Amino acid sequence: MENIELIDWEKMEGLIPVITQDFETNEVLMLAYMDKEALQLTLDTKFAHYFSRSKQRIWKKGESSNHTQEVKDVLIDCDNDTILLKVKQNGVACHTGRKSCFFTNLETKEEISKVEVDTTSAYGVIDTLYHVIQDRKNDDPKKSYTSKLLNGKENSMLKKIVEEAGEFTFAIKDNDNEEAIYEAADITYHVLVALASKNISPDRVKQELARRFGMSGIEEKNSRTEK
Repeated sequence: MENIELIDWEKMEGLIPVITQDFETNEVLMLAYMDKEALQLTLDTKFAHYFSRSKQRIWKKGESSNHTQEVKDVLIDCDNDTILLKVKQNGVACHTGRKSCFFTNLETKEEISKVEVDTTSAYGVIDTLYHVIQDRKNDDPKKSYTSKLLNGKENSMLKKIVEEAGEFTFAIKDNDNEEAIYEAADITYHVLVALASKNISPDRVKQELARRFGMSGIEEKNSRTEK
């Protein structure tokens, strides 16, 4: 714990940026953040742990994909406010299936590295779709429906959730199972678009659902009333 206190946590408001680098090639793999607990876990286990600002929790790199990072060295900069993590990358570092998260040329938008691993099954369809939606934010709204929703009027984006929910309820009422599945998928997509507009990871919804296990519906409702 003493070594952790070298960091100026107060200046960094509890989170310190971490540059993660391949220990053999020095290729920069990613940039993330750690709080005290994540850093202590990293030092204790010798596997990289980070604090996700979107998920609002600590996560072990590779907890879903098994693409873990074995820590070889932990370096701190001269201002005591940035960490350089040197790791052995097992698998790939990026959720897109690329070795590094830095693969797009800002000026030309050219992708300079190819997908090495199909990560869809590792992360699950919901998380994968959410990341795809996030990636569409900067696309041309004339060519991308997702970009059009995210960059258009918020009311228009939110009305789609109401519309799809209505169609879903009618499908259930009509006992049309195939249509109900189709409309449920549409609702899921539009809810994820709305979450992405606020940078709210679906992982936080999973956390909330997990919190409710073992709690009756009445207890859960009362817990919200009491806040």
